[in-house]
Amino acid sequence: MKRKFAILLFIGMFFAMISSCKKPSNPVLDIETGTVTDISGHTYKTVKIGKQWWMAEDLRVTKYCDSSFIALVGAPPTDTTWSQHTTGAYCNNLDPFGNVIGVFYNYYAISDPRGIAPIGWHIPSDDEWKEMEQHLGMSAAAADNTGWRGTHEGEKLKVVRGTINGWSDYGNIWSTNESGFSALAGGCRMFNGSFGDPGQYSTGFWWTISTQSTDKAWYRYLDYKNANVFRYYGLKTYGFSIRCVKD
Repeated sequence: MKRKFAILLFIGMFFAMISSCKKPSNPVLDIETGTVTDISGHTYKTVKIGKQWWMAEDLRVTKYCDSSFIALVGAPPTDTTWSQHTTGAYCNNLDPFGNVIGVFYNYYAISDPRGIAPIGWHIPSDDEWKEMEQHLGMSAAAADNTGWRGTHEGEKLKVVRGTINGWSDYGNIWSTNESGFSALAGGCRMFNGSFGDPGQYSTGFWWTISTQSTDKAWYRYLDYKNANVFRYYGLKTYGFSIRCVKD
């Protein structure tokens, strides 16, 4: 009897050890969702995070709300004018199969008075990002800091691995998408017009509407090596993604 008990105990400990090494399963959450449509006719998934409604996909509108077109700036070496634009400009962000999954906008496009957010929505401020981050567990003191802040809030924002433009593996950093925000590893367009981390599944950048100076604005950054969220400011000629929030 003792021998049988010892064998069963060993088997139980073995399977417990194996299961502890597995990727954590994504929590099954009761997330409230919806949709919103922009002026170009694109429909986006939306998700409620705390008291806020956020788009759960990157904006890909190519017109202002008055139906005038945002300037399209192509990729180098065909087009090298990105850094020269001090008015609204965009370029497409493509997945590895050439599908448009979002758009990189310079700051001048998102701050144009004609507007690019769907009616009833707007570009989030730095404070609105902080509110969402605090709902996910970040302290108010940490939210006000620059650089990497918080603990696991970034993991809760990232789309799960295995999806197109998901996140690369790195140690024990897991993308759980617990919030439903579904952040993609889409990279960015640099202020000089080159593309940062295209197709590497390692970074994602999002503008806020809040300015830090006449030529810089606040943004958020996620990468595959960190479980938290990076806050800083960059030149308005960068090309970053946009998530809109409901009025």
